[in-house]
Amino acid sequence: MDAIVLVDKPTGLTSAEVVRRVKALVKPARVGHLGTLDPFATGLLPIMIGEATKLAPFLEGGDKHYEGAIALGAETDTLDREGEVTRTAPLPSPTEDQLADVARRFTGPIEQVPPVFSALKRGGVPLYRRARRGEAVEAPAARTITIKSLELRFASADVLEFTVTCGPGTYARSLARDLAIALGTVGHLKELRRTASGSFSIDNAVSLDTVLEALRAGESGSPRAIALGDAVADMAAIVVEAAAVDRLRNGDSRALDGLVPAAGGLFRVLDKAGRLVAIARASSRVTALIERVFNT
Repeated sequence: MDAIVLVDKPTGLTSAEVVRRVKALVKPARVGHLGTLDPFATGLLPIMIGEATKLAPFLEGGDKHYEGAIALGAETDTLDREGEVTRTAPLPSPTEDQLADVARRFTGPIEQVPPVFSALKRGGVPLYRRARRGEAVEAPAARTITIKSLELRFASADVLEFTVTCGPGTYARSLARDLAIALGTVGHLKELRRTASGSFSIDNAVSLDTVLEALRAGESGSPRAIALGDAVADMAAIVVEAAAVDRLRNGDSRALDGLVPAAGGLFRVLDKAGRLVAIARASSRVTALIERVFNT
């Protein structure tokens, strides 16, 4: 099986555990995922199976869309509901204009400090492992991230709901912390659901149980498996003959000479049956370099 399956991840499971459960049913195929979701978070988790794992570099830079809730008045060490409370503060009472102003201030390129409890590594060891061992962990350096859109609304006096579209590298837990501080209090992430990742939408996702049931039944094309070529449908495409397919799989990029799309950049190479053979990058108007080859 070489495809991407969109899983609606349930709460309580790590992204790695979802991969492990799928991998147990498709061995020896490789399995990976796009964009880690914390255990308490739910929503869209694209699972890549077999040759689809080679697509990760071309898909992981897309925007993410989340819906979530921030519990105000208490900050935790993990910046989410699973951590220990580290400080408290009175609840805010901003006006609608003040809330809109905070949303505007957090839209566009902003500086964000990732959580200490994160998979970022220091000395080859993830920071969350150091923190859970009780080590004193210095906060990671701030980085520039991009918030494309942000909507804020109060669900109650102590719960702020948000809808956000953000670029890669954004930590929702850090956003929750910073929004609470901007409102004059402290807070932590209470709920989080990812509804889109790049071109993938939660509308096309299915439950993990449904995916596992289909795999146990040997339904390799189900449920809603996305073919490799369709996963990068935003790229221009060319179709090549069987002889060119063989040359490309032997690393001969000259098979693409004269076939480069006018738009240049990255493009898909498909065989006559529509299967993805390679992703290439134009190096001139007539030549290209192979980025990845797919053996489907």
